[in-house]
Amino acid sequence: MKYKWALVPLAALVAVGLYVGNVLATPAGGQSTTTLGKALAVPPVALFGHAKQPGGGWRARVHTHGFSDLYVIDNTFTPGGTTGWHSHAGPSLIFVVAGQITNYLGDDPNCTPHVYSAGQSFTDAGGSDVHMLRNNGTVNAETIAVQFLPKDAVRRIDEPDPLNCHF
Repeated sequence: MKYKWALVPLAALVAVGLYVGNVLATPAGGQSTTTLGKALAVPPVALFGHAKQPGGGWRARVHTHGFSDLYVIDNTFTPGGTTGWHSHAGPSLIFVVAGQITNYLGDDPNCTPHVYSAGQSFTDAGGSDVHMLRNNGTVNAETIAVQFLPKDAVRRIDEPDPLNCHF
C-alpha cells in the first residue's frame, strides 16, 4: 500500500496525455458525412479480376484476412470545408463526384496539394497514412468512399496536425 501514492502522478500523466491528444486533433469543418451502406464481409474477401486488352493484360486484386467491415461513405464539403487530419484502419477508394477536392498527406514535408476533380478517383492506403481532404474551390464538392476495414475497427481516427501545411 505504500506505493499507491506513486500511482497518482502516473494517473495524472495519462490524463494529461489523453487531454492533449484530444486538443491536438484537427476536427472536420464545413464537411458532412453520410454512411450509405455498411456490411460485414465473411473472410476472406478475395477479388480477382482480369481482362484481355490489346497490347497487354489488365489485372486487379484485393484480398483480406479475417472479418471485414465494408463501408460506402458520402462526404460533402462546402467551400473551405475540410475533413481535418485523420487516418483509417484500412484502405479506401475515393471517387470525386462533384466539384474538386484536394488531398494533403501528413508525411509530405512540402504539403503538396493533390487536386482531384469530378470524375476522378484516388486511393488512401490507410494504416499509418495520415491525410486531410479540403475543398479549396468556390462550389460544393462531394466524394464517395468505399472503405475496407477490420471488423469493428473505428472508421475514422482523428490525428494531430502534422505541422507540414500552413493554412
